[in-house]
Amino acid sequence: MSVVFYWHPMSSATPVACALAELGVPHDRVRIDIRNGEQRTPEYLAINPNGKVPCLVVDGTPIFEGLAIHLWLGERFGVARGLWPAADTPERLQAMSWCAWAYVTYMAVIGRLRLATADETLSDARHAAAAAADAKGLLDVLEGRLAGRAWMLGTEYSLVDLVVAQVVGYGTYVGAGVEGHPAVAAWLAQVQARPAMQGEV
Repeated sequence: MSVVFYWHPMSSATPVACALAELGVPHDRVRIDIRNGEQRTPEYLAINPNGKVPCLVVDGTPIFEGLAIHLWLGERFGVARGLWPAADTPERLQAMSWCAWAYVTYMAVIGRLRLATADETLSDARHAAAAAADAKGLLDVLEGRLAGRAWMLGTEYSLVDLVVAQVVGYGTYVGAGVEGHPAVAAWLAQVQARPAMQGEV
């Protein structure tokens, strides 16, 4: 199987880079300089019409969007490596639910918070406060999930932890801190300390 990873360091491609490292998937990398607009060139748009990173090309067929890539990696490589639950198990349903929660529900709130605090033209104290409150409410949900269990799916680390932690970790940089959520904070530190999360990805 041929896997080509289109990426840029310290971008939304980082979680996929970490997953590839965690799974030990052989692949080639093509760096797309998103600072210089390389993601908008006709050559790259022919691969990923969305004009963003990350993107994988698997045996000549592109798959883009971080969540889709994570779910495919989990199914294709993670089950055999004990990092993704098998099909038709309750754990697989939970894995899909929490990954979507992170990328869809939580990321939407984090996006609102970033725009309301970091973008000078859109900065708005009321919107920022509302987004921060929504983020806290979602962290309460995650705190409840992690209370009494070491990892998202129970006693063993999985790609679900990587996926959710990457989004929660990004949230801490835009103002959604995990203070007041001790289970989340301890879990996040454990995920971020894993070897696959280190280095330039």
